[in-house]
Amino acid sequence: MFQAGQGSTWGLRNRLARIIKPSDGRTLMLAVDHGYFLGPIRGLENPKRAITPLLPHVDAVMLTRGVLRTSIDPTADIPVVLRVSGGNTIDGPVLGNEEIVTSVEDALRLNVSALAFSIYVGTEFEHQTLKALARLVDAGEEYGVPVLAVTAVGRELEKRTARYIGLSCRVAAELGAHFIKTYYTDDFHRVVDSVPVPLVIAGGPKLETDMDVLRLAYNAVSEGAAGLDFGRNVFQNPNPVGMAKALRGIVHENMTPEEAAELLKPEKIKA
Repeated sequence: MFQAGQGSTWGLRNRLARIIKPSDGRTLMLAVDHGYFLGPIRGLENPKRAITPLLPHVDAVMLTRGVLRTSIDPTADIPVVLRVSGGNTIDGPVLGNEEIVTSVEDALRLNVSALAFSIYVGTEFEHQTLKALARLVDAGEEYGVPVLAVTAVGRELEKRTARYIGLSCRVAAELGAHFIKTYYTDDFHRVVDSVPVPLVIAGGPKLETDMDVLRLAYNAVSEGAAGLDFGRNVFQNPNPVGMAKALRGIVHENMTPEEAAELLKPEKIKA
């Protein structure tokens, strides 16, 4: 009989390889977990309708168990990064008051490839979320499930400095996170050099133009990011499939922003 811990190292490496492709060490993830604290934001009012056309063009999808169960076809061959932190909303007094809200056992029943948890370094919830991350890593290791630490900043986007990002990412790695979702910042290559696990870049709020999105993606991977986990800059785009294809070109085909922008044109005509 299988016992917890047996084969967990092989299983963990196998799950992570489904997300970060061994051929180039990169990934294009689709973040659609926003509803756990923002509710039905623009572009995700109907999750299934928004997500389904994008799945063929991304390497993994990041979402909650509720949306996974209701909006993803169980026969879809797509690795899942399951959001397991929560307990706050945009209407609450403060963002960051999060706990583990989904068990590893339920994640296993859902056959997920990784678990995602947000940490709030520099806030009143720093200690709480860092301890929860460490507990989650322990639980994930027991069953061979990697953990994605998300260096959340709440409403304080101005905190996305190299010092803050470097501190948050290094602490997450020290606590055992297997890969980290964070923000691109000035001197990002220094952050990459100081963090011994792969870094995946968040898109953040919707950017003004398509080229802004493509340049962010290009700069991030050029400076050592293992890939992207974009949400609003894909599903809120008037041409979401085209944007997903363009980002894939940058991540996996080393396209420049100008080359990737050409992939948007055929999809615009279809739209």
